[in-house]
Amino acid sequence: MATWHASCLAAVIMAGVSTMADGFDRLGNDPYSSRSEVIAPHAMAATSQPLATQVALDILKAGGNAIDAAIAANATLGLMEPTGSGIGGDLFAIVWDAKSKKLLGLNGSGRSPKSLDLDYFLSRGMTEIPERGPLPVSVPGAVDGWFTLHDKLGKLPMAQVLAPAIAYAREGFPVSEVIAYYWERNAQVLEKFEGFAPVFMPGGRAPRKGEIFRNPQLADTYDLLAREGRDGFYKGETARVIADYMKQQGGFLSEQDLAAHRSEWVEPVFVDYRGYRVWELPPNGQGIAALQMLKILEGFDVAATGFGSADHLHLLIEAKKLAFEDRARFYADPDFYQTPVAALLSNKYAKQRRELIDLKHAAMTASHGDPKVLQSGDTIYLTVADAEGNMVSLIQSNYSGMGSGMTPPGLGFILQNRGELFSLEPGHPNVFEPGKRPFHTIIPAFVTRDGKPWLSFGVMGGAMQPQGHAQILVNIIDFGMNLQQAGDAPRIRHDGSSEPTGGSLQDGGVVKLESGFSRETWLELEKRGHTLSKAEGAYGGYQAIARDPESGVYTGASESRKDGQAAGY
Repeated sequence: MATWHASCLAAVIMAGVSTMADGFDRLGNDPYSSRSEVIAPHAMAATSQPLATQVALDILKAGGNAIDAAIAANATLGLMEPTGSGIGGDLFAIVWDAKSKKLLGLNGSGRSPKSLDLDYFLSRGMTEIPERGPLPVSVPGAVDGWFTLHDKLGKLPMAQVLAPAIAYAREGFPVSEVIAYYWERNAQVLEKFEGFAPVFMPGGRAPRKGEIFRNPQLADTYDLLAREGRDGFYKGETARVIADYMKQQGGFLSEQDLAAHRSEWVEPVFVDYRGYRVWELPPNGQGIAALQMLKILEGFDVAATGFGSADHLHLLIEAKKLAFEDRARFYADPDFYQTPVAALLSNKYAKQRRELIDLKHAAMTASHGDPKVLQSGDTIYLTVADAEGNMVSLIQSNYSGMGSGMTPPGLGFILQNRGELFSLEPGHPNVFEPGKRPFHTIIPAFVTRDGKPWLSFGVMGGAMQPQGHAQILVNIIDFGMNLQQAGDAPRIRHDGSSEPTGGSLQDGGVVKLESGFSRETWLELEKRGHTLSKAEGAYGGYQAIARDPESGVYTGASESRKDGQAAGY
């Protein structure tokens, strides 16, 4: 395959642009192709569904800002892409506030039911929390996340922000191709749960590509939020319906759990990578795993390896193994466990971990480090930027596809199954406890340069997310790809046993290679001891917006693995 040669990269970097011929051949001679970036002078939106992108632009043109538009797009995606989002789930965001010229972080994740404890699981001989049904349900945080963002930073009335989603829910919309595919797969698993099929399987099946889908129940729920605010969800009739339904299903989520929920403003954390400052949110999310990977990779001349080479992929895989061992051991709700974030992101710790990498052999086992010695689906991602310079990086999810299957009557949405990610190992930082936030996979990202906003981006897909973040930034920074190429380039995904619920890497795990890598690379990775496989749909979904610090011009990208669109004006 074509590689990104050093001479070509130098020319690209010196010119400040990336040309078509430098990186790929859109006529198909390269193993993958791409399309042009979207460039606009005033504003930009990038989401995983084109109609949601258009809703964001409509809100911006009506006088709203990026925060209003992001909420409107998220509400629309909760209707149009229930396979990865919805108000039964959680939300995280990083916002560049143009007025204060600062990055703000929002943790909109919900907590476990206070009436459920670890002994419930252990006394029944359970070693893990079930994926579906009532037990993995935690408090949905998305709605409070919307209103917390809006109260601090929004411009338009919330009724105007939610109006497009309400209209589409009542009038209907044609289901897009990728979403239809995952909708059918989810329906096969969730149709057994009470309340799911009447809403999400009209006529007894999932809607197919191009068919009109309506959700008047969700329209009513959104309309209530527009009139009564966040209390229309966490108190009153909606809260009673949710609690009563959960009790009938053998669950524990109560009106008191819902009423007690609040989002939390948090300080984003960062590492510097080759002159770029990369920002993520601290635990209970997994964002710092991407930062740990980048700090390990920074000690290697990644650009010299050539994109798609065995050396390039080997370094990504081995850095991921080390970061994910720490992820499994140290990431948890900061109200219950103090993750040593500063130590995990330090240069000294990265050097220690980097030295464990054998450049010619895959690690068959790995374990977490000891940072104390240094101390004294599916998901949706969207990003929006406005004419004032505000930029929003927002991610939202029900966790496994459409979530737990728990569908309270008359409300039009499914409750999340995020609680599945708690550990049942006593003493583990992420062990299940009442009123605790579980380890979280969804992570928004942001990059600044010289103190100015430069890139808002994210990659969907569970454990793929930090791996995807690192790969996107390596593509852009080390290999000189433009925003669209960086997302369209083939990816890898390493799966091992180092899950957040415990366990450590054994037998090296499995490396999944997307189509587009050469046979020579495949054979060389096997020679080094990696176990390889191919997989469909396991590589996430990416959106991004970059801002030119001088002109303020926005560049947008939305990759071809999803139905999405980047658009601006």
